Amino acid sequence: MKLNELTIKEAGEKLQSKEITSVELTRDCLARIKAVDDKIRACLTVCEEEAIAAAEEADRRIARGESGAFLGIPYLAKDNIMTRGVKTTAASKILADYTAPFDATVIEKLKKAGAVLLGKTNLDEFAHGASTENSAFGPTHNPWDLDRVPGGSSGGSAAAVAADMCLFALGTDTGGSIRHPAAFCGVAGLKPSYGRVSRFGLIAMTSSTDVPGPLAKTAEDAELVLKVIAGRDKKDPTTVDPKKAPARSVLSLSGLKIGLPKEYFIDGLEKDVKDIIEGAKKRFAELGARLVEVELPHTKYAVPVYYIITPSEISSNLARFDGIRYGLSVSEATGLREIYAQSRGRGFGPEAKRRIMLGTYALSAGYFDAYYLKAQKVRAKIREELDRVLDTVDCLLTPATPHAAFKIGAQSDDPLKMYLEDIFMAGPSLAGLPALVIPAGLADNLPVGLQLVGRRFDEKTILDIGRIYEEAEGRTIKKELDL
Repeated sequence: MKLNELTIKEAGEKLQSKEITSVELTRDCLARIKAVDDKIRACLTVCEEEAIAAAEEADRRIARGESGAFLGIPYLAKDNIMTRGVKTTAASKILADYTAPFDATVIEKLKKAGAVLLGKTNLDEFAHGASTENSAFGPTHNPWDLDRVPGGSSGGSAAAVAADMCLFALGTDTGGSIRHPAAFCGVAGLKPSYGRVSRFGLIAMTSSTDVPGPLAKTAEDAELVLKVIAGRDKKDPTTVDPKKAPARSVLSLSGLKIGLPKEYFIDGLEKDVKDIIEGAKKRFAELGARLVEVELPHTKYAVPVYYIITPSEISSNLARFDGIRYGLSVSEATGLREIYAQSRGRGFGPEAKRRIMLGTYALSAGYFDAYYLKAQKVRAKIREELDRVLDTVDCLLTPATPHAAFKIGAQSDDPLKMYLEDIFMAGPSLAGLPALVIPAGLADNLPVGLQLVGRRFDEKTILDIGRIYEEAEGRTIKKELDL
């Protein structure tokens, strides 16, 4: 096995035993990026010199006797997460030449732990999308089939992990943006509970649902990343004290109660995907779990509610990009109105403009009560319903997506169809619940994922369940990628 194909756990053990060095591990990842990324286009920036310097420092720390699960571990970060001294573009022309002046809290924590940043990954512009086709710098390609999308908006991060360009990557999840590409690329993707991980240093999309999280090769690796990046942050008042979060361990699935929301097993689920999820359900039962059908009748409102609240918050958050303080500035414009019009007209892509217009409309004086306020009331119902059902079961098991990865361009002209990609993921996001996607099998040689949804701040349970399932299957769905 090549070093870049190792898991975090495997590499950490080899680094601590001095069987390998961080420089060797980092060089293997950088070599993999050079070898395949011209076809995948997962990375927007590669920090080769900085990465080697960080790896050398990690090796010195190990030589001094320091230890740590992430000391010397190479990773990539989604390009809407601030990285000091490194370009942070959010895959938008309006920030094409922007260099971050500080590190996001998640980057700061990983840096302190000794992790090695390799560079930044592609995404849908400002995380607006479910395919990574909305990037101003071109789409990312799915490593399993280069004609297909990797999912989105953290498609660059998921594709990079699937192609072994790094040992893990950071993404952000607003309505499925970690879980969706994890399903399409056949990797593990964790959306932590809202407030579990600091949002400080994220370029905000939807402030009430945004959360950073890991894309990794296994559920076990995802848990390792969470342990480093989670916790209270004085720079983000929405974060919680991790000591107050549940920390029980699940050692087996025997006696565990897993809820199957009937609203998630719908007619629109493709047959191959349905068959794979049915097989996963049987496997959980064989492992001792008790599967029970539950009802979440307000689930059908999750996507429309999400796509009222999200554009509304986008409209507010993107107002800061005005062509004056930072980012794209149009020097030939005269007058404030023209500066705004030209910088935003040239800087924002079609999907960003679409969401700004939808959000501005929903927040306008004549429509605020009819749309935004009503959506927030229904959101409260969705949250109450999920909390109530999760009081009766240990977690929920659902499909991750209704189908496997679609071809690049297949849905580009149909925004509504693209929004429906979040159909199984919007509910947990609106409720602020943790959710994990792990590979469940292959449909026509493309990955299919299953989703586990847990109680608020109880990431531990779904991560343990995911790990047990992965270990019981005794396989991964990786293949020798034809790149």
